[in-house]
Amino acid sequence: MDELAEKYEEVLLICQKNTHGEASPNKTKPAKGSSNRSKQQKTEQPVDMRDLLMQCAQAVASFDQSRAAEKLKEIREHSSIRGDATQRLGYHLAEALEARITGTMATPISATYSRTSMVDILKAYKGFVQACPTLRMCYFTANRTIYELASKATTLHIIDFGILYGFQLPCLIQALSNRDGGPPLLRVTGIELPQSGFRPSERVEETGRRLKRFCDKFKVPFEYSFIAKNWEDITLDELVIKTGETTVVNCILRLQYTPDETMSLNSPRDTVLKLFRDINPDLFVFAEINGTYNSPFFLTRFREALFHCSALFDMYEATLPEEDNCRTMVERELIVRDAMSVIACEGSERFARPETYKQWQVRILRAGFKPAKLNKEIIKHAKEIVKQRYHKDFVIDNDNHWMLQGWKGRVLYAVSCWKPAKK
Repeated sequence: MDELAEKYEEVLLICQKNTHGEASPNKTKPAKGSSNRSKQQKTEQPVDMRDLLMQCAQAVASFDQSRAAEKLKEIREHSSIRGDATQRLGYHLAEALEARITGTMATPISATYSRTSMVDILKAYKGFVQACPTLRMCYFTANRTIYELASKATTLHIIDFGILYGFQLPCLIQALSNRDGGPPLLRVTGIELPQSGFRPSERVEETGRRLKRFCDKFKVPFEYSFIAKNWEDITLDELVIKTGETTVVNCILRLQYTPDETMSLNSPRDTVLKLFRDINPDLFVFAEINGTYNSPFFLTRFREALFHCSALFDMYEATLPEEDNCRTMVERELIVRDAMSVIACEGSERFARPETYKQWQVRILRAGFKPAKLNKEIIKHAKEIVKQRYHKDFVIDNDNHWMLQGWKGRVLYAVSCWKPAKK
């Protein structure tokens, strides 16, 4: 346990080390000559993988099983779980298409379930944040904005919807420990979806214990409470908000997993946003995937998911070594699970339901929030970090109060801050 705690600390404070001081060098990938012969044979026969996948999806949509099987066979001849970006795209999307045809999956999937060990998740996270800025910049922007808000707070209460492993908070805890006048009391309410089995709150409880160790190390007074249930079923009374505390609702890359109005007439997604507004926070920090693959029509959804996944596989191809186990884990946790949901599943089993940042804006405004502009210095600093330390095809831009992150011109993630509008 001590070894895991040390590993956790080392990895999660990497953001602090590398957002000040020396730039971390970009990883260089091994030469293609290191690939095995079968891969070389595959690359000698170039195919239009996107076109093959679309042809297969069309056959699946029209219930032409023999043609779908024929196309799946062709895709598999040119794909590999450890190949280049195109081969990996083909492999994983073929798996999802086959799961849709057969109605079965090799492993069960859910929005938060993962069989990967904590040690392996930490290794993958470390490799990922050193090679790709996307998650790191979401955390950096959120933490800097929260820190500015809490400059004179005596109590800071962060209600974290989707706290998961708590990876965002250690750098904020360290920053608060160095605040002029000393740190505030940090109250964290960690909120997660329930895990299956006899201990639905096991992981969110463990996250609290890890954060307590960080706060003890940096001498930040700390209180933790947790809730493990579907977010639309949470009531305001359960959140225990105290008079006089500075309150932040934090939701980073997780609201897309709350069902929308296509699943229920009273949209659970809008119900959760109404809860955020009823909390009446001093700040609502929001980040989400900018996704267009939420159509009720399978073929439209598949086409958009294909473009989105292509961009992500291309991004990892350019930044993570081909033979690195970290890359395989990152792809499984950040692409494959959602792709399987979007392609293989319908109804309540399709848990990934992303929207564009402009669609999110409409929802958030309708819930009773108004935009809070991000500090220009924070955006400027984020751009400098990305320019100096990451691949040239990563881009940070802004659209009014949104900070956008993209790859080769395609917007993949969006971050924004909001305050309650006066009623």
